[in-house]
Amino acid sequence: MGLTSNNVVMVSVVASVLLFGATVWLWPRFARRGVAAVLGRIGLLLVTQVSLFAALGLFANQSFGFYGSWSDLLGTETEPGVVVNHDAPGSTRILVTESRKMNVSGGGSAPAAVGRIEKVTIKGPLSGLASPAYVYLPPQYFQPAYAGRDFPAALVLTGYPGTTEALINGLKYPQTALRLNKEGRMRPVVLVLMRPTVAPPRDTECMDVPGGPRTETFFTKDVPSAVAGHYRVGEHARDWGVIGNSTGGYCALKMAMRHPESFSAAAGLSPSYKSPIDATTGDLFGGSKRLERENDLMWRLDHKPAPPVSLLVSSSEHGEKNYNDTVKFIEKVKEVNRRGEPTRISSIILNTGGHNFNTWRREVPAALEWLGGRLSDR
Repeated sequence: MGLTSNNVVMVSVVASVLLFGATVWLWPRFARRGVAAVLGRIGLLLVTQVSLFAALGLFANQSFGFYGSWSDLLGTETEPGVVVNHDAPGSTRILVTESRKMNVSGGGSAPAAVGRIEKVTIKGPLSGLASPAYVYLPPQYFQPAYAGRDFPAALVLTGYPGTTEALINGLKYPQTALRLNKEGRMRPVVLVLMRPTVAPPRDTECMDVPGGPRTETFFTKDVPSAVAGHYRVGEHARDWGVIGNSTGGYCALKMAMRHPESFSAAAGLSPSYKSPIDATTGDLFGGSKRLERENDLMWRLDHKPAPPVSLLVSSSEHGEKNYNDTVKFIEKVKEVNRRGEPTRISSIILNTGGHNFNTWRREVPAALEWLGGRLSDR
């Protein structure tokens, strides 16, 4: 059973309840004096508390997506991180490693009815990076009526460190896209599900680090090119959007603002608006104040030409630390609009909601509907 599966969580909860009951039942037998009785009491307390902490830890991991598998938890994960690509210049490759059925209650599992999820490895010649991803193909992708059609696509990013599986099991992007599609609220869109940590464990904040990983090039050039070359997906900016939460939300906004030739729309759920400098990032800017400013989204609105992109930001009046910055960002884009420049802004502002999966699950349906409505339909 997988680390994030419901069965593992349920087994751990049941085990902790049974051990608690066993402790209550056996405690009188160990109430006597003596070494054996004392060791028995210590053993009962230790086993019960370990099982309780394990249950709580597994539930928290499933909710927030800290680790995606047992090998990830134990540090034995062997998925590729940073690699040197020795392919011929200009080539981009996708390797499909797994295909999953979309099992939906009452919907069957045929791809033409519910779509399909493929696990892939994306290699990029421009960045020299490779990273695993999941690609959700909507049901129309497999229907004869759409056989000659290119689909719009959206890059979906987790926060840091995040796991790609959390986008499926926690935030349920494919399931939500399918439901919106069936309700007629969202056109069919191919989803490319990834985490921004392509050079683990470093948090690169989706930028080309001087002398380090070229993460921005990977996401803005290599990934769209690879996906469009392998799947029936459009290759122009009007065909591509990007959405993410937390660090992924900052990445989404920044990449659309810096690369309107790659993305025409971006949604940031609980985003920050500039890159941090901390133990997880290291020196992202190589000591360059210019590079640091250019990755500050507030600064860009004040000093750079506004790009022709649509942006969506989200926050909560109570529970999110980014609320004031989000209001400030919205006002800056509105000022850009008043000057007649082409950047557009939308927002989702909740009354209450913390920086967590429960909040983002409330925002994902509206954000996906918004994003799908701003991509081309050819």
